[in-house]
Amino acid sequence: MAGGQLGVLNALDVAKTQWYHFTAIVIAGMGFFTDAYDLFCISLVTKLLGRLYYTDITNPKPGVLPPNVQAAVTGVALCGTLAGQLFFGWLGDKLGRKRVYGLTLMLMVVCSVASGLSFGDTPKGVMATLCFFRFWLGFGIGGDYPLSATIMSEYANKKTRGAFIAAVFAMQGFGILAGGIVALIVSSAYDHKYDLPSYKDNPAGSKVDSLDYVWRIILMFGAVPAGLTYYWRMKMPETARYTALVAKNAKQAASDMSKVLQVEVEAEEDKLQHMVESEHQKYGLFSKEFAKRHGLHLVGTTVTWFLLDIAFYSQNLFQKDIFSAIGWIPPAQDMNAIHEVYRIARAQTLIALCSTVPGYWFTVAFIDIMGRFAIQLMGFFFMTVFMFALAIPYNHWKNHNNIGFVVMYSFTFFFSNFGPNATTFVVPAEIFPARLRSTCHGISAAAGKAGAIVGAFGFLYAAQSTNPDKVDHGYPTGIGVKNSLIVLGVINFFGMVFTLLVPESKGKSLEELSGENEDDGAEAIEMAGSARTVPV
Repeated sequence: MAGGQLGVLNALDVAKTQWYHFTAIVIAGMGFFTDAYDLFCISLVTKLLGRLYYTDITNPKPGVLPPNVQAAVTGVALCGTLAGQLFFGWLGDKLGRKRVYGLTLMLMVVCSVASGLSFGDTPKGVMATLCFFRFWLGFGIGGDYPLSATIMSEYANKKTRGAFIAAVFAMQGFGILAGGIVALIVSSAYDHKYDLPSYKDNPAGSKVDSLDYVWRIILMFGAVPAGLTYYWRMKMPETARYTALVAKNAKQAASDMSKVLQVEVEAEEDKLQHMVESEHQKYGLFSKEFAKRHGLHLVGTTVTWFLLDIAFYSQNLFQKDIFSAIGWIPPAQDMNAIHEVYRIARAQTLIALCSTVPGYWFTVAFIDIMGRFAIQLMGFFFMTVFMFALAIPYNHWKNHNNIGFVVMYSFTFFFSNFGPNATTFVVPAEIFPARLRSTCHGISAAAGKAGAIVGAFGFLYAAQSTNPDKVDHGYPTGIGVKNSLIVLGVINFFGMVFTLLVPESKGKSLEELSGENEDDGAEAIEMAGSARTVPV
């Protein structure tokens, strides 16, 4: 048994893959399915919101959301997510993973439904209530990041821990795919019921009042998968690592895990007492001791996630703008309101099906073979390569080879998911001490969401054309899609550089990585510090 590790924790580390592992993946994974659905489905309906609430039929083009409204509707959930990651990450270490887990889910269910019921007599009123509920929806989603990752890492065995945590995160791909499929089904149904003319042929007739239900149905569907897993979340026992190392209750930890593992586990209260009373078990997040052991690790996990999410969220939330720019989606005036939703959903569903979802599961398959470091470095490298390959000959792709552009664009998604989008989620759940694990994961994830906000707001303006005649109504001129892609390529390159600060955690127990089972403080510091070097 490693160092002074408790028997109950060692039993978890060496346990064979069992049914409870898959149960935990489903329970935590359905939360991530909902997270991704709720965060990304808004990009499917923003064009429709613009047509329904901001169209002036005397204009040659249908209405779009004003820049400030577009930014608020798209970004407010990300702001809520950032706040939720910090708050619930901290709360998960203070009150326990399980006690907070159900609260985040209920918040997501209630606010998903409330988003679809947004009310108001004016467009401004509807958008304001929508933004209010989406902020709190994001707040609940934020809590799911550190809690799901921490729970899965603390339940998993050390041999396949990476695959299990990555599998939870991979459900995000199915959430993005489900958003597109739901939008396709709803828009197809309405398109068949109302055979509407295009905006160019009949501005007033290109939309009907009942289309207001379309975006509401799409947003409210996010409550369904979350609601289905609430009972099972409440039935999960607290993780043994929290119960033993943070709550200091060896007897309860042994009892809980005896039921889960279906083997007899000894409580070892004396050994636990010795572990938790040692000096290197008492340092806090803002101490010099934490900075010595994990300071560079936290810099690595936060900066890489920040840089990754600038690129990832700007790509995801503004696919429709890129597809329009290369002609994959026709000009807005050539479609009616509901057909535009259908075309956007079809494009995003194809990207999700062909590159986003496979990328996640490649990570699940290879993370415990290649290791976290290698996959993250490889992902950032290929994202950089494909971004520059898209940007430099951009006019060629746009004018002569639209299919080639979409294929190359799909590869950037594939390597973000078979790369840093998954590993930045996995590593912070493994390398920090149990009493700070949820907090540090929340801080890392919040840095990612700060990057997402930069990507969402920044790309919205940056991708506007340099030609004043071609910008969307109400927007200033930007640097254009080509230059925006070059900027994203540079950001991905810096992600590769900061990956050098991220330790390799493959095949090691959580206590070995954090030094929690070491008797000697100096020895633990040396062990923790050794993970800072680039693994070979």
